[in-house]
Amino acid sequence: MTATPRKMQGNMMGMTEAPPTKRDQIVDELRRLILSGNLPRGAKLPQDELARQFSSSITPVREALRALEAENLVVSEPRRGVRVAGINFERAKATYIIRRLTESYAMRRAAIRLSPLELRQVELLLDELNAATARHDSDAVRQLNKRFHFFFYERCGIPSLVEEIDALWRVFPWDLLLDSPEPAEDSEAEHRAMLEAVRAGDAEAAGLALEHHVSRSFIALNARYTGKPPADPFDIAND
Repeated sequence: MTATPRKMQGNMMGMTEAPPTKRDQIVDELRRLILSGNLPRGAKLPQDELARQFSSSITPVREALRALEAENLVVSEPRRGVRVAGINFERAKATYIIRRLTESYAMRRAAIRLSPLELRQVELLLDELNAATARHDSDAVRQLNKRFHFFFYERCGIPSLVEEIDALWRVFPWDLLLDSPEPAEDSEAEHRAMLEAVRAGDAEAAGLALEHHVSRSFIALNARYTGKPPADPFDIAND
């Protein structure tokens, strides 16, 4: 996995990266389980069971659940305990709109900043992603897909923007895409279009390719989740 913005910050000016706390480890693992679909929406999260699972005391578990509740990934209800949150599709729509704006801007900036060596590195990464897709390795696909996208974002020249994009990725309901009928060849072609636009130094084409990639998958997700005709909430004429 590529370094997260938090890790990159820790390495600035020769600083030694602090090891993750038990609370952070639990947050990261529970988030991964939720967004990969391994912890289904609505699943109960008993604190004592989580403490045993993570070989932890109750305190880091409680702190981790509070952090995930702030991300709207879990909910705490009186007398019912904590469970994985259901899908708030209106929030997902808003997250998509912000992702499309911020990620396309980061892509445009990265398009004029990548070196020939970095272009070769990202091409090899895309080959890895395509190979994982071909062998139906869903875990590897999710990890490599994020690495591919953030390879560009981390080179946009604005570290704080990368942090904001990373936060959006961490709360986006990726589990909704697990059984998406989206053809793999479409996604591969769109990734290739981004790379070729960057290779050509065409910032506008790179940004537009990214926008198309993000919007197409969300429109398909929207149609499947709502059962309504596909509509892009990014379009200002749509409600």
